[in-house]
Amino acid sequence: MTLKATPLNSAHRAAGAKMVDFGGWDMPVNYGSQIEEHNAVRTDAGMFDVSHMCVVDLKGANVRAFLRGLLANNVDKLQVPGKALYSCMLNPEGGVIDDLIVYFFSEDWFRIVVNAGTADKDVAWMNQQNAATSSGLTITQRRDRSADNLDPIALIAVQGPNARAKAWDVLPETRAASEPLKPFNVVIVPDTAFGEVMVARTGYTGEDGFEIGVAADKAEALWNAFAAAGIKPAGLGARDTLRLEAGMNLYGQDMDETVNPLDAGLGWTIDLVSERDFIGKAALQAKGQQASFVGLILREKGGILRAHQKVISAAGNEGEITSGTFSPSMQQAIALARVPLDVAIGDTVQVVIRDKRLAASVVKLPFVRNGKVLAA
Repeated sequence: MTLKATPLNSAHRAAGAKMVDFGGWDMPVNYGSQIEEHNAVRTDAGMFDVSHMCVVDLKGANVRAFLRGLLANNVDKLQVPGKALYSCMLNPEGGVIDDLIVYFFSEDWFRIVVNAGTADKDVAWMNQQNAATSSGLTITQRRDRSADNLDPIALIAVQGPNARAKAWDVLPETRAASEPLKPFNVVIVPDTAFGEVMVARTGYTGEDGFEIGVAADKAEALWNAFAAAGIKPAGLGARDTLRLEAGMNLYGQDMDETVNPLDAGLGWTIDLVSERDFIGKAALQAKGQQASFVGLILREKGGILRAHQKVISAAGNEGEITSGTFSPSMQQAIALARVPLDVAIGDTVQVVIRDKRLAASVVKLPFVRNGKVLAA
């Protein structure tokens, strides 16, 4: 099978990246030291190629009404152009089709960024619902050249305490518009040295920074300019340890179409209060929450916490680790886990590692945010 390549593929190879198959995409896992890449984001600035993710533009007079029914979070929270919202898109059974960010630009234009591996099914689902509701929207994926010949959009995430300042060194034309942005806000700057760019104050690391959209044919030049400005390239390995320390879910690992989002720590992204109906709402109301989503810190030597390891509560009930790693920031083995409702923050549970039961502490997420360790 031929792997898909982002517009930055040649830049990764020129930098000596170790490339891997990531869900059918040829992606960098690291450029040498994963630990150095992780630490650069926590202490300075690092950047990630996230162009395998997919920008989807939804345009039309009925787009807000359409998204009210499509998404579990309520787009009526987005009243000021440039605001963004994190949400899940659910199936009728209440399972997670995908988690995504939706950006509001105008009453007839919302933009959604979806995950790489789910992009095709996501767009197909949106088109299916568009037809079923007779919403009359134009739904355009922007990862590849579209049917109406719109240019594809590449995405670069610049993250870390110095990320915004270093990004402005390269994109000074964006500073006036993007410096006032609060988290989960976005602006499009039409004229820069790299053409039109979208600058969103969002990310997947627990640090400040931007996610920047740029025309695919300008992406490599922008990436190289960022590198020359001292922003360290970082691969999938550091991206995973950073997001796990930040307590952020990974689709396909911490949740999927079989998982109730209330059991994945995503209740805060779901609006069950308003009268608004949405796909999956009835199923969530009928099921309710069946499990808790918590952090674990291993307290005994003898292993690393990994996905699918069994977690046993003091009462003997069983849960499961969904993601685990060794935390570079904490120098401890940590995990995200779905556990029985009888497990509380502060409890000690047992994790089964190679047929041994090792003690782990249950902690509130996140482990690390903005360079500070919050769980100990």
